[in-house]
Amino acid sequence: MTLIHAFEFLPKPPDSFPDVVGVYGNDAALRSWVMQVISSAGDVTEFDGDTAKWSDLRDDLATASLFDMGDKRTIVIRSADKFLSSHRPEVEKYVAKPGGASRFVIELDSLASNTRVYKAINKDHLLVACGNATDSKVGVTAATRRKFLSGYVAGRHNAKLEKNAADALFEMMGDEIGMLDTEIAKLALYRDPGDKIDEALVREVVAGWQGKTVWQITDAIAAGDAAEALRQLDKLMSGGQKPIALLPQIAWSLRRLGMATACFQQREAEGRKMQLEDALSSAGINRPSDIQRAKTQLKGLTRARALNLLPWLLDADLRLKGTHSADGRDRFLLEQLVLKLAKGA
Repeated sequence: MTLIHAFEFLPKPPDSFPDVVGVYGNDAALRSWVMQVISSAGDVTEFDGDTAKWSDLRDDLATASLFDMGDKRTIVIRSADKFLSSHRPEVEKYVAKPGGASRFVIELDSLASNTRVYKAINKDHLLVACGNATDSKVGVTAATRRKFLSGYVAGRHNAKLEKNAADALFEMMGDEIGMLDTEIAKLALYRDPGDKIDEALVREVVAGWQGKTVWQITDAIAAGDAAEALRQLDKLMSGGQKPIALLPQIAWSLRRLGMATACFQQREAEGRKMQLEDALSSAGINRPSDIQRAKTQLKGLTRARALNLLPWLLDADLRLKGTHSADGRDRFLLEQLVLKLAKGA
């Protein structure tokens, strides 16, 4: 078998599975859906990776099911990162030469590609990657991710999702597939079964009071009012919003302002004049009301801060998905970003 991403696996699962399957990645919803597919047939026994020992499942792996109905018994280790760390030699040995009585499925938050377990499963068995970010190594692009959201996820709710609507959801909600699935389920209630969900509906329904609060944050940032921006940010996080989901919502409008500023500066460097309205249009800001709002925000930001919008937002995105992904550190990072954007420190 080989390495396959959940975006490709879920719409069309294989007809059969090998003796060892590794399911890994940072998206809990994708992992859960993949595990449901793999465990849907036959006799399944699950172990908790936080407490399981190799001795607990050794006999189970060597024992065939009496009720397999033509399929093998499936032994599943959930949340197996700790289990793998504690029993790596045993797992490596088994993966290299698995028994034929049962199917061994291991679910992990992460699995480094330079480990023996990864290489052995990828070579002879099946690996299903369940990350939600674009990743060229596993063939995930913005287009394939959008296709999965518009097809598989929307199909779970008997809905059709337009391309621009899918892009708007990613911009407003972030990459977490479980949260996007929940929002599409809500949106489907506003349309008859099979009808299309367009961008206008997404922005109207998904935003709600949270969207209005995000606009208040960006307005406060542009005005240099850090205290108000932090108050509104706290309101959202107290309401259950996670920093990983809030950053794309806050960044959406600010990124367009940064793009317009960069375009305007490039024209100036080339010795060519450019109207601010044209720069805003090149960044996707076209409606008269949006143009006026953007001009007011840029005036409040000043050029110095506006020129730093893109690098600051990119740095925050990378940190939030890496060094500051843990609870507490993610909030600190977002509050720090808001202060920097509002004050220009």
